[in-house]
Amino acid sequence: MSSENTQAGADVLIVGGGLSGTMLAVQLLRLPGRRHVVIVESRSELGRGEAYSATELGHTLNGNAARMSVDPDNADDLTQWLGDYIAAGGWPESDEQHVPVAELFPPRGIFGLYVQQRLAEAKAAGALHGSTVEHVRGEVTDLQSDTSGVVLTLADGARLRGDVGVLATGMYAAARTPQRDANGLNAAAVDPWNVDAMRHLDPGGRVLIIGSGLTMVDAVVSLEQAGHRGPIDVFSRHGLLPHVRRQPPSWPDFLGADHSIRSTRQLVRALREQCEQAMAQGVDWQAPLDTVRVHIARLWSQASDLQRRQFVRHVRPWWESHHHRSPPPSARLLDRLVEEGRLNVHAASLLSVEEAHAGQVRISVRYRGDDHSTLESGTALINSTGIQYDWRRVDRPLPRQLLARGLIQPGPLALGIAADPGGAVVDAQGQVSSRLFAMGPPLRGLWWESTAVTDVALQAKALAARLVTAI
Repeated sequence: MSSENTQAGADVLIVGGGLSGTMLAVQLLRLPGRRHVVIVESRSELGRGEAYSATELGHTLNGNAARMSVDPDNADDLTQWLGDYIAAGGWPESDEQHVPVAELFPPRGIFGLYVQQRLAEAKAAGALHGSTVEHVRGEVTDLQSDTSGVVLTLADGARLRGDVGVLATGMYAAARTPQRDANGLNAAAVDPWNVDAMRHLDPGGRVLIIGSGLTMVDAVVSLEQAGHRGPIDVFSRHGLLPHVRRQPPSWPDFLGADHSIRSTRQLVRALREQCEQAMAQGVDWQAPLDTVRVHIARLWSQASDLQRRQFVRHVRPWWESHHHRSPPPSARLLDRLVEEGRLNVHAASLLSVEEAHAGQVRISVRYRGDDHSTLESGTALINSTGIQYDWRRVDRPLPRQLLARGLIQPGPLALGIAADPGGAVVDAQGQVSSRLFAMGPPLRGLWWESTAVTDVALQAKALAARLVTAI
């Protein structure tokens, strides 16, 4: 790799300064030793990324404070910080939830402040032994790696060299990501989180939403805050809405007690039995479901490709709607709109965007059970299909270059990218890199659940410990 016009000096180059990249930096700064960490992030602030750049109070975490600590050694870290933040006068609207601090669902923007404060504290701790972190603002468009290190190329032509590189790119939200072989959805759609743009829509017009998961919940919250009062029609293949997240009591860890449960069919059968037992005892069915989370990585990693495909094809829609649940304030809004007849959910697949111009959009869908298409029209369209995990479809410079150079290969079922259990990236020839690593959402195919705050926090701690031995 040419050294001309290349800025040297980083021990660790982190691509992405959202939750994943920031938490990795925090863990590196906390470890003894002197090292220089460079985070390349296009946003002006670290610690927010796609998810926590939200500014509307209605866009909340989908987990309560007790579940969302960024400190893997202190499950109460967010609860403690949030309690202090509220006591100091922050987020006065928290009183409206009428629950203890541990059960609050804070706005994502406030969670971003929490992450930033933990980074500031880690910077101070790192300075005591000579460690530093630098934020380089820009977009990484190319990456080269060999046995001597990693070189990043930025959109402005700058080049950065480091001993190791980490792909902490976070989530590629489908609504904000150019995609190959797209059906024109993004070009015609309104951003699900852009309340200002929604204020320019016809407040009484019919809004069409594609996808019925948590992004749809955010979109409906955005429409409500923008003053929209018209009908909303949601289209998704199975027509399933996320369940509301409740605070169930503890339940025995049945998977921890029985390691013979390995296949998708065995898991579904055992989980159904546990939920039926819970309900027969007057216990919320979410209690046994919540015990499954800690075993997902083990179950997914030991499953065969066939078993994984069966899970994705037959179980995934129900898993997503039951496991990735809606925060109570948002769920109450959806319930009200359904009762008012304003929100309708349809089991239908999008075929194409037929026409889109100012104030009018028309799409072609196929309703479940039909063998013909149907045209639906509205005044606005929103893409709420969630996250694009298939990097082959992401039409962004860095994924394209990494694939073209053979530095990465798709992960299992084309979910994210391939890596070893410690996060070392596996290239197109099956070689495990000693210089390039990944964490968080890019490892979706490796662990299935690799996006939640607790997942990212645990990965950051483990990867930081590994990296300090490689530099």
